[in-house]
Amino acid sequence: MRIDRRKALALLGLGAATPAAAQGSAAASTVAFRHGVASGDPKQDRVVLWTRITPETPGADIAYTWKLNPIDRRAGGAKSGSGTTGPARDYTVKVDATGLDAGRAYTFQFEAAGVTSPLGRTRTLPAGPVKDVVLAVASCTLYPNGYFNAYQAIADLPRVDAVLHLGDYIYEYGGPESYGMDSAVAAERPHDPPREILSLDDYRRRHAQYKADPQLQAAHAKAPWIVVWDDHETANDSYMSGAQNHTPATEGDWTTRKAAALKAYFEWMPIREPATGGALADAAMRSFDFGDLASLIMVETRLTARDSQVTLDGDAPEVDGKRDLTKLRAKLADPKRRMMSEKQEAWIGAELARSVKAGHAWQVIGNEVVMAHVMPSTPKKDLTPEQYAAIPEESKKRVARYEAFAELGLPAGLDMWDGYPADRERLYDQFKKAGARPIVVSGDSHSFWANELHDASGKRVACEFGTTGITSPGAGEISPGVNAGDLIAKANKEVIFNDQVSKGFVLLTLTRDQAKGEMVAVSTIVAKDFTTKVVKAFVAAPEGDGVSELREG
Repeated sequence: MRIDRRKALALLGLGAATPAAAQGSAAASTVAFRHGVASGDPKQDRVVLWTRITPETPGADIAYTWKLNPIDRRAGGAKSGSGTTGPARDYTVKVDATGLDAGRAYTFQFEAAGVTSPLGRTRTLPAGPVKDVVLAVASCTLYPNGYFNAYQAIADLPRVDAVLHLGDYIYEYGGPESYGMDSAVAAERPHDPPREILSLDDYRRRHAQYKADPQLQAAHAKAPWIVVWDDHETANDSYMSGAQNHTPATEGDWTTRKAAALKAYFEWMPIREPATGGALADAAMRSFDFGDLASLIMVETRLTARDSQVTLDGDAPEVDGKRDLTKLRAKLADPKRRMMSEKQEAWIGAELARSVKAGHAWQVIGNEVVMAHVMPSTPKKDLTPEQYAAIPEESKKRVARYEAFAELGLPAGLDMWDGYPADRERLYDQFKKAGARPIVVSGDSHSFWANELHDASGKRVACEFGTTGITSPGAGEISPGVNAGDLIAKANKEVIFNDQVSKGFVLLTLTRDQAKGEMVAVSTIVAKDFTTKVVKAFVAAPEGDGVSELREG
């Protein structure tokens, strides 16, 4: 698929002067809309509208107006309003436009000081009978590692009802030696600020940098987004009381850093604000009904309740040259360890039951990290001697880790649900208790997945589609011509397909008869011209109080 650049620029309002700018008024030079527009958290009667107004001279508050117009020709339905923004929220604007019609498409726009923003498109959720739903599922966007071609590909889709972003919308890293800076395009895309971000101002600048990207702006202007954070919106491998990439002695109090990161996130993302007095982290938990067809249940597994991760070095000390796994295995088996709070667990159960009672065909679980049970591959066993000898030098450390974990009988990713197996079983119990038909969608891993999820007894309880990164690197080719994902799929019963090379997104299409996940890859992230292709597609069908086996579709 070739990208129409003129069309993209026109959508963003960059192809020509806006009417307000063309008037040449003195006020027109005092503000700018440099970060596009966005919408999110659609309901049947409302949707959040977002933009950021950049003042020429920061300091004073800025007044703005907004308008929202139906795209169809039916009479009525237009909305408008006004407000002010200022430095207290980094000049971002968020409007919860209410009183809208269900299942209706709209355009929206902002104006301030005689300057008009780019035009965005959004839509409310449908009510009543629905034939199908089309969702784009995205995750993991490392700015220095490549162009956001996959976001442009989402913007160019003929239809997308909503975009689900499952986390790592930004990364906290920075500096010339940081993650992703070995990319062919990193020199022209260094992070701002050029260091690891810690303060509120730092997180705001990083969000601003990402939202200045025209391809990301195009995707935001295409359709409403439904978002949740993962770890890099705060710090790598974060949990409730800390993070792998946070050192209190040199980087300050974790609670302060987390609060700054969440404040910037809510300022800069089209997510509904929590009720007065409500916790920001709790506001990530919310559900969305797509007519009578599907419920989307968004879960939060990072900052509200997650216990610290089990680690090999911290929980399995070496004794006489061998790892003592006693403590590690005890922690993995501990039923008290959690990714989710009891409150969230109960809420998910209630939402599943409500959706099933309403007759919805599908319950989609918007989830940050891979849920399947995944054991590491064993390249020495699975590769030919020639392939093993050809493993690149930069991959040997990762291969050694795979083989060490395999020898110890440990899961491949202890930051994923495999690191919290008791909590996963409790979630699976909720699936079964409700008689749900869950489709889990997951991010974080920088690779495509098609998984069949089984409980501890071996019963299939759900299917999972994992999306790769927009730009973030996966394991890649473990040896020239050998996708590391092929070895992972071979080593695991639950993994039907895994691709550790491709960058892109999952296009999830739901009908009453099937849930189809298409793994859409872009041809490159280091050149601006690209094509797209469907690497694989898998289909699941309703089956009793669950879902069928995945089949290629």
